[in-house]
Amino acid sequence: MAFTEGFISELVGRHATIDDSPIGKVADFVVRKPDAVFPQVDGLVIKTAGGLRFAPIDTVSDVDRGGNVALTVAPTEPAPPEHEELYLVADLLDKQIVDVDGRKVVRINDIEVANAGGRLRVVAADVGFAGLLRRLGLRSFGKRWMSRIGNVPRSMIAWDSVAPIRDVNPSQVRLSVKESRLARLHPSDLAEIIGDLSAREAAAVVGQLDDETAADAFEHLDTETRKNLIEDIGTERAADIIEEMDSDDAADLLAELPEEQQSQLLAEMNAYTAGELRELVKYPEDSAGGMMTTDYVWIYPHRTTEATIRKIREIAPESEFIYYLYVVDKDDHLLGALSLRTLLLELPTAFIDRIMETDLVTVAPDTPAVDVASAIAKYDLLAVPVVDDGGKMLGIVTVDDAIDAIMPAEIAKKMPHLHGVRARHHSHHGVT
Repeated sequence: MAFTEGFISELVGRHATIDDSPIGKVADFVVRKPDAVFPQVDGLVIKTAGGLRFAPIDTVSDVDRGGNVALTVAPTEPAPPEHEELYLVADLLDKQIVDVDGRKVVRINDIEVANAGGRLRVVAADVGFAGLLRRLGLRSFGKRWMSRIGNVPRSMIAWDSVAPIRDVNPSQVRLSVKESRLARLHPSDLAEIIGDLSAREAAAVVGQLDDETAADAFEHLDTETRKNLIEDIGTERAADIIEEMDSDDAADLLAELPEEQQSQLLAEMNAYTAGELRELVKYPEDSAGGMMTTDYVWIYPHRTTEATIRKIREIAPESEFIYYLYVVDKDDHLLGALSLRTLLLELPTAFIDRIMETDLVTVAPDTPAVDVASAIAKYDLLAVPVVDDGGKMLGIVTVDDAIDAIMPAEIAKKMPHLHGVRARHHSHHGVT
């Protein structure tokens, strides 16, 4: 194919010819594997007197200067149903996408294609004013106009940084967990994008995310947006996402909902997680119980440092950030704690009960948030354990959650969460 590069707006509506005789006009471009980094254009849709016909890209021999497309054979195959393939014009032009690198929502005005290795590929999206002018047939005017105004904001987005918002063809445009470009965004950026979309579009974005990524984003969303999303994505999917949230954030979310809706969501979760969350929801939001998470690592006192380190390696994927190791007995009574630094510096044969700290700062579940934050600040802690009247370990309040709880409302609104992504699974992990 002699065509090297250009925009689809320059080809749409142009004549398709055989031996210089027009047989129809170019109506669209078909992509069968849109999840590729730079997807290949597999064929053209030609509007003929007999209806829409599919012309495989291999039958395109040339594109002349006027944009007319020369074919080697007449297309006879009907155009594939739109729900089975990705149509660049019908499915993407004027649709909103997420610019992953720019971390914002934009609208596609045109699509750039280029001949790479003999294959016509989608390489970029034009989201600028130039794309609109080009589609209106005012390209030369646009060039003169832009040359006069000087610096123009970047309008071309490489296709590997594009994430379509609408899952336009479910069988074709379902990005996997590892391949999802939306998953490249920081949760706070993703939450900001979701918050700027309509309810339908926000639900579509969440629909393209795996449960863990969606949970990270949910933790950064405001209350109203979360409520609306739960309604739109359905109880079963919402429960899956909430299960992946940190337990304190999951409990806060459930506390925002009516009791009937809480019960419906909890009924969809596994029994252990649901039981933990039911307990957490009982505590006031501005108390230690309301702020605590049940994601912590506990160990028994009779183990050696070597055995403990070996066990921690096994559970590390389940707990991405370990503040301290909490030493408990078989009835979950808190006996002591130690840091990872202490664990690593001790001899491999040292027993935990000989090296743990026993003079611990703890808080009760009904301790006000401001007092929890004060204790963390006073003793320079990363987390403080929450225990009941009998000394039983209930959970921990981390420094970031303590800051969130006492942060002024006007600042909190701008920065929904200061903390980054923490461990997903609520269950505390034990080294027995």
